[in-house]
Amino acid sequence: MVQPHVQPEAGLNHTSRNGAIVFSVFIFVLAGVLTLAIYQTIQGRIDIAAICIALIVGWLASSSIHFIMEWEKAVIMRFGRFNRIAGPGLVFTLPIVEFYSLRIDQRVMVTYFGAEETLTSDLVPVNVDAVIFWMVFSPKKAALEVEDYPVAVSWLTQTTLRKAIGRATLSKAAMRRDQLDAELKEVLETKLSEWGIDVIDVEVRDIVVPKELQDPMAAEAIAMRERNARMILAEAERDISAMLHDASAAYDGDTDAMHLRTMHLAYESVKNSGGTLVIPSAFSEGFNDPNLAENRMPKNADHK
Repeated sequence: MVQPHVQPEAGLNHTSRNGAIVFSVFIFVLAGVLTLAIYQTIQGRIDIAAICIALIVGWLASSSIHFIMEWEKAVIMRFGRFNRIAGPGLVFTLPIVEFYSLRIDQRVMVTYFGAEETLTSDLVPVNVDAVIFWMVFSPKKAALEVEDYPVAVSWLTQTTLRKAIGRATLSKAAMRRDQLDAELKEVLETKLSEWGIDVIDVEVRDIVVPKELQDPMAAEAIAMRERNARMILAEAERDISAMLHDASAAYDGDTDAMHLRTMHLAYESVKNSGGTLVIPSAFSEGFNDPNLAENRMPKNADHK
């Protein structure tokens, strides 16, 4: 099921076209009143014909003078064919011959979209909520290439989102949202540029897993983390055993090296504590070995 296009709730901080509407009404009334005044001056009376003529003149005047807002562009058609892009400000068109078919809002637009129960590549149904920021850079293309460009943007973003989610696993979609955003933006930019629309940004707001799947998936994640931790510990033990094996091979058959290593360990044990080391008789033999003592004596010393 695809979520419908949702527009943000209107507020007092939103812009309005009330001024343009009032201007059109004013032109209509002004043209009608002037027509009635001229008719009365010529005929000396106001009748049904005068009222009809005033209505027609008012309609022609209001349809020929347009008030386009600063953020808008008007697509002017002449005899059903594209003629020009006009605005902002006052725009004049030829009565009956010309008319503006569409007013294009060129501000940054925000479209909320989502997809419910979309299956990932590992067949997990998720609900995805996202938002796209876009704007019209070519009013001509937006008017001529697509019938209703805001609705087209909404449906295209929803379809693209469902396809992107279907190509990724749940873990990738949840942990790599930046890549998902970039993928969506790239695809949408390519397609929407043909309609004169530029994609500014795409943001995936939330990826929700159904409640009945949250506990099993959490347990699976915990089991995976424990497995990874045990594998890391096993690899560390393997590396330590390999290093100890290499060290034992280096000390094998070298008595002097073993004695020096014994003395080094004894020194390290009392270096920082400043205490006294009590050496058992068996341990002290390493310090009294005659061969080791002989090796430490200077060569010119006298032996007695």
